[in-house]
Amino acid sequence: MSFSFLDGMRIIDLSQYVPGPYATLLLADLGAEVISVEPPGGEPMRRFGPADKDGISAWYKQVNASKTVVEIDLKTSEGKAALEELIRVADAMLESYRPGVMDRLGFGEARIRDLNSRLVYCALSGWGQTGPYRLRAGHDLNYMALMGGLVTSGTAETPVMAYPQVADFASGVQAAMAMLGGLMGRDRPGGSGEGCFIDTSIAESVIPWQMWTLTGMLRPGFGVDRAAIYLNGGTAFYNIYSTKGGRFMTLGAVEEKFWQAFCETVGQPGWIARQWEEAPQTALIEEVRAVLAEKTVEEWEAVFAEVDCCFERVHEMTEMAVHPQVQARKMVKRSDGEDPFIEVGFPAWIDGSPPEARAPVRYSKASDIIADWT
Repeated sequence: MSFSFLDGMRIIDLSQYVPGPYATLLLADLGAEVISVEPPGGEPMRRFGPADKDGISAWYKQVNASKTVVEIDLKTSEGKAALEELIRVADAMLESYRPGVMDRLGFGEARIRDLNSRLVYCALSGWGQTGPYRLRAGHDLNYMALMGGLVTSGTAETPVMAYPQVADFASGVQAAMAMLGGLMGRDRPGGSGEGCFIDTSIAESVIPWQMWTLTGMLRPGFGVDRAAIYLNGGTAFYNIYSTKGGRFMTLGAVEEKFWQAFCETVGQPGWIARQWEEAPQTALIEEVRAVLAEKTVEEWEAVFAEVDCCFERVHEMTEMAVHPQVQARKMVKRSDGEDPFIEVGFPAWIDGSPPEARAPVRYSKASDIIADWT
């Protein structure tokens, strides 16, 4: 574990793949004890991604680090009894089934409340527990498509998908935050002392990020035209430019002082007054592109070494991992050996200390966990 804020908190994770396991990874980083309940043979994520020598995916191990995995067949009476015992003594539980599955397994909301009224129960589904899409299949790309995450992202010609998956990871953060809120509401002085049922979805994690665009639709000049959006390639001061040699530089000179510094450094003071030309700023973008194409990223970095204007190269992943800023923050730690991997820590320092390394995923028996918890 990284920190100790949630020491003593016991969390059951019935989810699979990325959103739910990422949520409980964050809770484990904060000190919670997380028991990942998987079907016999393990969840499908064990076989997705680069396999270690033991045949289990390295990606699976990363998103389940610091957790204890138990295999329980919830279709059997023995498996149901084991989950009941865990629920009775847990603080929180997260599951990512489609709506109705938990009811069919005998663990609907009312039944869970009978087992443990203090349990904070989070159902993280694709579309939510209600609505016409509640039982519809979907993945990150589909959620992004329907909820506005794609229509504004990309070029004038086509939307462009993001990687890693935005909705998957955003919903993990959302679920973890909601569960923390539920735990705090239960336990704080004056709190209810009771748990709650949290209904959230992967798709819904995308909508709040569209608040500017949704309001912009109501205002002249701030619509949903990908080519004209200020922060999506419609302006010269906030754009990605190719340099000599094919590498890319990013310019994020939103503030006028940064744009002025950029223009003066490249010898184009005439551009300063053109910062807020109507988007899309096609002509100005082409002028900037032509100038930046004259030098390599290394040459531009040398030119801008002492200039404060939000001008950075697009780093390759290998460059990012060893960058002095990343290393100074101790965010990325490489481990070589038979199964090499890179661990990315919890993105916060507490009281001047960086996060500790995570423990590897552990495997146990349900009976052992129940004996330990009770």
